Amino acid sequence: MDKFKRLIRASALTMAGQYNAATLPMYGDALRLPNRKAIIEIIRLFQKLMFPVYYGEKHLLKLPPEQYSALLMEQIFDALSDQIAMTMDESLENKDRAREITGALLTRMPELQRMLQKDLEAFFEGDPAAHNREEVVLSYPGFFAIFIYRIAHELYAMDVPMIPRIMTEYAHTGTGIDINPGASIGEYFFIDHGTGIVVGETSIIGNRVKIYQGVTLGAFSPAGMQSVPGERRHPKVGDNVTIYAGATLLGGGTEIGDNVVIGANAFVTTSVEPNTTVSIKKPEMTFRGKKG
Repeated sequence: MDKFKRLIRASALTMAGQYNAATLPMYGDALRLPNRKAIIEIIRLFQKLMFPVYYGEKHLLKLPPEQYSALLMEQIFDALSDQIAMTMDESLENKDRAREITGALLTRMPELQRMLQKDLEAFFEGDPAAHNREEVVLSYPGFFAIFIYRIAHELYAMDVPMIPRIMTEYAHTGTGIDINPGASIGEYFFIDHGTGIVVGETSIIGNRVKIYQGVTLGAFSPAGMQSVPGERRHPKVGDNVTIYAGATLLGGGTEIGDNVVIGANAFVTTSVEPNTTVSIKKPEMTFRGKKG
C-alpha cells in the first residue's frame, strides 16, 4: 500500500469515528427529509399561481383562469404534500395529515394573494423609483422575500417542520433578507432595498410598516440559548411605523408604538411611545486639509 492510500485510510477511519460521535445522524439508513430542490420548484409553482402572466407558461395561460389556477393547485398539492410527509414518520396517518395541511394551505391562497396585492401597493406607493407595479413583481428583492414569507408563515403556523425555514432561507440566499417564517407581519408591508434585514422568529409587525436596508429586529438571547415556548424574544412594531437603514431593535419587551419613526443607525432596546421620532445625535464632522 503506497503512502497516499495509507493517508486516505487513516483519514477515513477518523471520519467514521466522527460520524458515530456526531450529535445528529450522519451515517446509516437514509433519513426521511424534505428535498430542497423540490421545495424550490414548489415556490416556482406558487409564483405561477399567484402571478400567472409574469411567471406562468404561455400555452397554459390560454386556459380559462379557473382551470389554470386549479391545474397549478393540483400540481402544488401533489408536490407539497409529498414533501410535508417526508418530515414525518412513514405511515398512512401521516400521509393523510400531510394532505390535510396542504389542502388547508391551498384554501388560503385567495387570501394570501389579496395580502400580496396590498404589499405590492405598499411598494409602488412607497418607492418613487418604482416605475410600475410590474417592475416590483419581476425585480424587487423585498417583494420576493415577502412573497415567500407569506407562504412559509402559513406552514409554520400549522407546525410543519423544516420546510418553512428552507423556503425563507432560499429567499435569504437570493436577497440578503432574513425573515424567519415565525414572524407575524401585517398588511401593506414595504421593504426598501432590503439587503441585510433580519426579522426574528417572534417579531410582531403591524400594518403599513416600512423597513429599510440593514434593519435588525433581534433578540437579546446569547448564541446557542434555546427559546422558551410562548415567550417573545423579538420586538413588537405597531402600525404606520418607518424604520430607517441600519437601525437595530432588540428584545421581546421592546414595543414600538403606532406612527413612530426610527432614524437610521438607532439602537433601540426600550419601548417607544406612539407618535415619536427616535434618532441618534448627529455625529460631529471634521475636515482636514492635506499637509504641506
